[in-house]
Amino acid sequence: MTADTNPDIAAYDAPVKDLYEIGEIPPMGHVPSRMYAWAIRKERHGDPDKAMLQEVVETPVIDSHEVLVLVMAAGVNYNGVWAALGTPISPFDYHRAEFHVAGSDASGIVWAVGDKVKNWRIGDEVVIHCNQDDGDDEECNGGDPMFSPSQRIWGYETPDGSFAQFTRVQAQQLMPRPKHLTWEASACYTLTLATAYRMLFGHHPHELKPGQNVLVWGASGGLGSFAIQLINTAGGNAIGVISDESKREFVMGLGAKGVINRKDFDCWGQMPTVNTPEYKEWFGGVRKFGKAIWDITGKGNNVDLVFEHPGEATFPVSVFVVKKGGMVVICAGTTGYNLTMDARYLWMHQKRVQGSHFAHLKQAAAANQLMVERRLDPSMSEVFPWDEIPAAHMKMWKNEHKPGNMAVLVQAPTTGLRTLEDALEAGA
Repeated sequence: MTADTNPDIAAYDAPVKDLYEIGEIPPMGHVPSRMYAWAIRKERHGDPDKAMLQEVVETPVIDSHEVLVLVMAAGVNYNGVWAALGTPISPFDYHRAEFHVAGSDASGIVWAVGDKVKNWRIGDEVVIHCNQDDGDDEECNGGDPMFSPSQRIWGYETPDGSFAQFTRVQAQQLMPRPKHLTWEASACYTLTLATAYRMLFGHHPHELKPGQNVLVWGASGGLGSFAIQLINTAGGNAIGVISDESKREFVMGLGAKGVINRKDFDCWGQMPTVNTPEYKEWFGGVRKFGKAIWDITGKGNNVDLVFEHPGEATFPVSVFVVKKGGMVVICAGTTGYNLTMDARYLWMHQKRVQGSHFAHLKQAAAANQLMVERRLDPSMSEVFPWDEIPAAHMKMWKNEHKPGNMAVLVQAPTTGLRTLEDALEAGA
């Protein structure tokens, strides 16, 4: 065992090969020349179950500041759907590689380290956050790395994501894996958790404070489930919005102060033209929705923050219901990107609309520490085997997935395993 290998790793026997089957663990630190991956090619853009095909590809070669990780499990996020569809932007427009491997969440084991990597050793168990940058500009050195012109999302704007036996990442993307979680549970949360953390705590002076009220759209989903937990942990009051009564109990169980079913209202979509009969009718629906919020927060108490990600369908309502001087923070547009609003309520009530995109390492690490300390639950809902990765993305695309976060197995041979030794024994 070399000096840069974690000494806590027990020795085991494994053959040296150029290609290993899914679930087969190579000798510690041995990097095969080829690997299995779910590849997307530009000419296959379309439904995830058509765009993603299993291929044998070359194992990535790491640079001096990079790390190769043996992927034990990975998370399913909507950017995998976008990568398959090629919309809103094809990932090939970013990296122009021959093929694209999606996947921006993973748990795994450090398998090789670049010669300038100082903080990680072969054998370390890690989770991966998905922000990359070149590290050599002003924002990366004293500013906010998320504003760096080199900022990019691993597994979406890079071609080497987690739906493969090995993935190549920058060393600064690694964080300690919560040892109390299984491989699949520790793989499903980092993207959504860190995104939610930055949205709630990363935009001064509108950091979430104890006692504040927050409206959370999509409260039963991956983002929403962490928003609810973070708000509760910080002493705030989460008002969760759901689309199905079957999700109410789940959201209340996460710690929400109250839940609103958006199906009880009819004020969604792009806002009608101001001062038309259609606008008057829409505005009545918005007021009705606002009253439902007051039923939870108390009459006259508008929310301090709105946690936005549906976009087109909900944004006009979000701008109206947030209080004077409050903030609508948005990180996506899952229902569309053409946002409308009544700007009078924005400027006269001095509200803030804030875009938010993932998180930098310090924010991701702070969020991950809450998971390590067992203050949060990963809210893992479903786990899929390796050969059902495209099917998992189809479920997400069609909004047929269960509440919470989804995971897929890669090198972990079965669910419920927590260590490399567990995986070796289960795969024997």
